[in-house]
Amino acid sequence: MRKKIKYSNEPLGDLQIIDDFLPSPEELIFKEDNVKITIALSKSSVDFFKREARKHQTQYQKMIRRLLDVYVAHQ
Repeated sequence: MRKKIKYSNEPLGDLQIIDDFLPSPEELIFKEDNVKITIALSKSSVDFFKREARKHQTQYQKMIRRLLDVYVAHQ
């Protein structure tokens, strides 16, 4: 049996509210036209995305592509 979480009413300290710029689930559904390119990335960056992709059972290329899409939309 899982251990129950005990919540406390402690102060959180200084908090900073940031604008929510992440896409909604509805925006993630639609498939956009893709363009194939060749890009050289650092080994540590690729290893990070591969590791995270395994945790979330997805493809690391999709994570990199989505990161770039969110960045561009935010600019």
